[in-house]
Amino acid sequence: MIREGLKMDEMEIIPVVLTIAGSDSGGGAGIEADIKTLSSLYVHGACAITSVTSQNTTGVQSAYELPPTVVSDQVDAVCTDMDVRWAKTGMLSSADIVRVVADRVKKYGLKVVVDPVMTAEAGGDLLEQDAVSILKDELLPISYAVTPNISEAETLSGMSITTREDAMEAAKAIASLGVKAVIITGGHSDG
Repeated sequence: MIREGLKMDEMEIIPVVLTIAGSDSGGGAGIEADIKTLSSLYVHGACAITSVTSQNTTGVQSAYELPPTVVSDQVDAVCTDMDVRWAKTGMLSSADIVRVVADRVKKYGLKVVVDPVMTAEAGGDLLEQDAVSILKDELLPISYAVTPNISEAETLSGMSITTREDAMEAAKAIASLGVKAVIITGGHSDG
C-alpha cells in the first residue's frame, strides 16, 4: 500500500497487517478495534473475519462462526494480493478455525501475534474448550508472540497466577510451547 497525498519522491510503502478475528457489533473489540489501532499507527489493516458477534458493553448476546473455508478464502484473498508479513489473531472460536489459521500462517510465512481470546470482557465464552489444545499444539509453536490476559495465561499454562512470580513461571511454561515471546497482560484481572 502507498500513502496517498505524497509527491513521488516522498512516497513510502505502508506496511500491511492482517487481523484475523471476530467482528464486534459494539465496535469496542475484535476486528473493529484492531483496524482502528493499526490505522492510528499508519499501518494498513486488512482483515479475515472468523465470527460475527452481537455484543455491547454488557456482554455477548450471540455469536455466529463463519465456515472455516470462508476464513481461509479471506486470508488467501488478502495474502495473494498484498505484501502481508504480519498477522494478529483475536477470536478464533473453534478448533477448525484455529487449524485453518495455523495452516495459512505456515503457507504464507506470516509472523503472527496471537491474542488467545477465550472470553469477552463483558462476559461470554468465545473459544470452544477443544480449541485450546489445537491452539497450543498447532498455532503457538509457529507464533512470534502471544498476549494472554491472566485468565488465558492460566488456561494455557495450566497454572494458577496470583503473584508476579506465578506470572513469570506461567510465561516460561507458555514459551516452552515454542512461541518466541509471551506478554501476559492484566486484562480481565481483579487485581
